[in-house]
Amino acid sequence: MNLSDPLGDMLTRIRNAQMRGMSKVVTPASKIRAHVLDVLIEEGYIRGYVEVEKDGHKNLEVELKYYEGQPVISEIKRISKPGRRVYSSVSDIPLVRNGLGISILSTSQGVMSDNAARTKNVGGEVLCRVF
Repeated sequence: MNLSDPLGDMLTRIRNAQMRGMSKVVTPASKIRAHVLDVLIEEGYIRGYVEVEKDGHKNLEVELKYYEGQPVISEIKRISKPGRRVYSSVSDIPLVRNGLGISILSTSQGVMSDNAARTKNVGGEVLCRVF
């Protein structure tokens, strides 16, 4: 299946799975998806993920995280889309809910959270926002 926005597809799968109360969700594997999932693990939004192979296709099986029966991720939204890319310099990186959430950026030094980008003094493409 050819997707125009693979990262947006993964975020939608996570959002839908959490609305249904599922413990795991499967998404096709790619490097950018794996890097975004690594940031979500570091920030404590998901438990983890493993790469599985089914019928010759690599997939990522993401284990979702819940606290007292409620999903840890209450909002996950794609910011930079294929039709409209959104870039931000280090001084203009937006705060998400006054610092309670994170933005995930693709920078020249890799995919990282907004706090890590400020620490390393780099800007880049704002991929998504998580709260």
